[in-house]
Amino acid sequence: MSGQCTCRHKQTPRDDAFQADLQKRLNRAIGQLNGIKTMIDDNRYCGDVLVQLSAAESAVRKVSELVLKNHMETCVVEQIRQGNDQVVEEALGLIKRFMR
Repeated sequence: MSGQCTCRHKQTPRDDAFQADLQKRLNRAIGQLNGIKTMIDDNRYCGDVLVQLSAAESAVRKVSELVLKNHMETCVVEQIRQGNDQVVEEALGLIKRFMR
């Protein structure tokens, strides 16, 4: 691997409120995961760990839903308006992956 990021950047930046909401949600999920790690280290009851894992998964899934919605409303719409209909296939692939 070359160590070079192949990630693309959005053409239209996320607005500040949305960006702050995503950061808040991600920080909460990170906090939940750190708490779960501590629970594992403390040999806590499996059922309690699983409940917390479910909550963390739900938090991450909500972030995914918000980002997917924003992607459809911005990136996909912009690409279609520019004549790039192939973005629809990419979007369908993302939706399919998200539904797993």
